[in-house]
Amino acid sequence: MSLVSRYTKLTPYLYFIAITAYWFTIVNQTEGLTAYPILLFGIPFLWQIIKPNKSLNLTLGISFVCFSSYLILAFLSDSLHLISLSYPIKQLMVYGGLFVFASFIMALWIIKNSLSKSL
Repeated sequence: MSLVSRYTKLTPYLYFIAITAYWFTIVNQTEGLTAYPILLFGIPFLWQIIKPNKSLNLTLGISFVCFSSYLILAFLSDSLHLISLSYPIKQLMVYGGLFVFASFIMALWIIKNSLSKSL
């Protein structure tokens, strides 16, 4: 059972690493060499898997909760037609809805893991 709980703590980090790799793959197909800085976004999550750090863990969790909250508000305002957005942004928000909510849940999971380690 401890093996399962160890790997469930790694799930949010693996999720964000997978999202970074997917984002890199998509941008690399169109932009080429300029896509490589995207891989830098995965370094903090990879570092948390290799050598966990409490302060980095809490910082990653809080920053991604803020970022995901902003995206959720943008998604809801588009759904409720509160502001006018262009068609490409509306298309992105339709496809990105699941990503936004999954990122929010993973960020909350990171904060939960950070707080449970400190208690």
